[in-house]
Amino acid sequence: MSKGNSVVSVFNTHQEAEEGIKELQKAGFDMKKLSVVGKDYHTDEHVVGYYNTGDRVKYWGKLGAFWGGLWGFLFGSAFFFIPGIGPIVVGGPLVTWIIGALEGAVLAGGLSAFGAALYSMGIPKDSILKYETSLRADKFLVIIHGTVEELEKAKNILDTTNCDETTLHCAN
Repeated sequence: MSKGNSVVSVFNTHQEAEEGIKELQKAGFDMKKLSVVGKDYHTDEHVVGYYNTGDRVKYWGKLGAFWGGLWGFLFGSAFFFIPGIGPIVVGGPLVTWIIGALEGAVLAGGLSAFGAALYSMGIPKDSILKYETSLRADKFLVIIHGTVEELEKAKNILDTTNCDETTLHCAN
């Protein structure tokens, strides 16, 4: 995936994020262009785990059903511990961008691997800091990649959902 256009929507809860994703799906949006990022709530009393056996992915924890349901149509999934943010679960094309940042391909001055991945996608640093703060506050991000026309449609759909904010980022 090359640097391009994206829409980022911030949701307070996994239920709200799931509703937004369902609205995009109902509108026929290509789910392979969608990434979801969030933290699973964890305590010392609950096991949180993730594994992949061939073509089957399993995640368990408080939000296991949420993540498990998404992996049926998202392209790629991973569990990362990002210093300054903590443990995050990522589904969709963003996984590849984060792995690239972790492998040192694109580290941008002072950004986390997550931030460097967003920066390499064309998202401005001030927005990245806002999205990292949202993740630290246990919010969920839905990130969509595509043409400006596709993203304007996606933004209009997400604006009708119960999201905190939705921002269109266009490549210059």
